[in-house]
Order: sequence, then C-alpha cells, then structure tokens
Amino acid sequence: MFYRRATDGTRLQVPLENLYAGPVSTACWIIGGGPSLSQLPVERIVETAAPRFTINLAGSGLLRPQFWTSYDPTARFHRSIYLDPGVTKFVHEGRAMDLVPETTFKVCDCPSLYFIDREPGRGFQEFPGTGTTAITDWQDSLIQAIEIAFRLGFRELYLVGCEMWISPSKPLIRAAKMRGVTYQKRGLLGDFIRHCERAGLPREEIEALSTGPQYHFAESKSLTAACQTDAHYFRVAQTLRLCRRSMALAGLQLISVTPGSRLNDDFPAWSLDRVCRHLHGVTGDPRHECTQGRYSESRNRHPHQLGPMRDVRPHFWPVKAKVASAKEISPPEKEQAMPLTDLKTKLKKQMEELPEIAVDLVEHGEAF
Repeated sequence: MFYRRATDGTRLQVPLENLYAGPVSTACWIIGGGPSLSQLPVERIVETAAPRFTINLAGSGLLRPQFWTSYDPTARFHRSIYLDPGVTKFVHEGRAMDLVPETTFKVCDCPSLYFIDREPGRGFQEFPGTGTTAITDWQDSLIQAIEIAFRLGFRELYLVGCEMWISPSKPLIRAAKMRGVTYQKRGLLGDFIRHCERAGLPREEIEALSTGPQYHFAESKSLTAACQTDAHYFRVAQTLRLCRRSMALAGLQLISVTPGSRLNDDFPAWSLDRVCRHLHGVTGDPRHECTQGRYSESRNRHPHQLGPMRDVRPHFWPVKAKVASAKEISPPEKEQAMPLTDLKTKLKKQMEELPEIAVDLVEHGEAF
C-alpha cells in the first residue's frame, strides 16, 4: 500500500501498516487550515506526546508536522515540506514525476516520501479501508489524511483547524440583515449569497464585502470559489457522519477540537485542555518528567497496588526452529569410490537377505 518510486519507474514496497499502533489506542493530531488554528495556543499541541499530521498548507507559520499529505497539485505547496526528512509525506502516485517547487528534483527523489494508490469506488460501509488495499479516494485531503493515519495504526484522531465551513464577513451579514436576510451559522454559504441577491443586494456589493477569514495563513479565494469550497466542506462533513458506524466497527475515533466546526453536530467535541490532559494521562507529560537520579535508580518503577503479573503461554505456542551454530554445520563427507568386485559382493549379500514372497500370477482367471 505504501511504496517508494524512483525516476526510472522502479517501485519498492515499504511496510508501514500499523507501524504506530500500540498497547492502547494511539493518538494523532489531524491539523487543517481553518482560521481557528491561529486562535489556539498551538504550543500546547506541540508539547503533547502525539504526532501532528497536517493537510496541504495547514500549520504554515505556526507548527511543523511529523506527517503530511495533499490531494492538490505539487506546485501549490512548499519546497521545505518536500525536502524535510523529518516530515513523512504521503502523495498519490501520479505526482511522482512532478518537480519539487523551486528545484529540479523530482517528487519521488524526496526523503521520507511515500506514494499511495487510490480507490474511488468505496462505499460508506467500507471506510476506512483495511489491509493493504488502496486508500479511499473521495476527492478530499481530510478523508485521505484520516485513512492514512488509520492505516499507520492511529485510532484516536484529534481534529484541529477543521471548521469545515466558510463564514460570510460580518459586514455582509449586517447588510443582508437590513434586507431581511438572516445568516444561519454553519449554513451553506452559497445559499446565503443567493438569498442576498434575491433580496436585492447587488452582486458587486456582495463580492466587495465577501467572506470572513478562510484560513489561518495568508491566502483567500474569490467569493465564487469560496462558495464551492464551503459546499465541498459540507459534503465531506456529511460523508463522515454517514461513515460513523463503519469507523466505530474499525475502532477509529474522530474527536473535534475545533470550536464551531460542522463536525461538532455529529462527533464528540473536546476542548484543547481536555485533550491535553487525556494525552498526558496516557503517555506522560514531557514537560514535567524528572531526570535527576534516573541513571542511578535501582528500584522498579511499576505502578503501585498492582496484583500479581505472570506471562502465561497461549493455548498454542509456536515452535521455534533451532538455528544451528557454525560449529554444528559441517560439509558432507566425500564418498569413497568402491571397487567393482566389492560392490558386486555387497549387492549379492543384500539380495540374499531379501525375504521370499509367494505370488500367485493369474491372467484372465487362469493360473500360470
């Protein structure tokens, strides 16, 4: 499922499936590009013992990811992502021969970069995909990131910067209200714009007032493109809602840590404080771990008040093959050639030692 490519087309499979699974459900941050990310104390996310998985331009200027994926063309993203060996990257195979921005390097040359195949024909009951099958392709980077994280072994995904909606600007909301049009929070942006136009608000004025912040980084889309993106976000949010049973059966938990997200209607919504407390309780808090005396510690550090523990054999214990040492392995002895007379004598003796067997030969019912 995960593989490397070379410029000559060579394909090398890399077994990454469940590499990050542990004795409990392992956690991962899924980081989107929504404007709320700039309002959060992102340093608290960085301090947790959970990796950060960013999507497209998410995290730019705020934090550095350990994992990254994109669905869009290569030229839309930064050279530093592609060439940073500390960022494990996942892109689909069709990007292999693209040029890394501002370089003459091919994408397939980049360090810590793996390719995926994609499956567009998967249904809601089949998400997330399992085994070594292709990654679900529903034309969305968030869907792609969720499934890749699942295949890597993560089972608790904390979504930040994932509003999944684009709000009109406050001046536009006020102008619409003066004409009797009320904006429903998290409603479809395209529907609101159409209601404004029907109420007599000129398109030029709507475009001049436009939308609120669309991302936490310096980028924006035209009003028409923003309406299309908002409709896409709505579709993805509803798609994830329809996948809740299949995700539950797979043991995958999506938890929204994005205030006001469309996902908050259908998935657990936790505060950043709650998530950080939970992660520190499971993995420990790296900020407050003591080092003094660790190298001289002689006592065990098991949890207190534990009952007895003993490793027991399973019902079936696989037999381990004995590995012979170099001394036990010796070359076969060379057979000495036997003189012809001795060989005849040996064969005659063996024939004499054979037992006699009485056999009745019958052909067509008559004895010979």
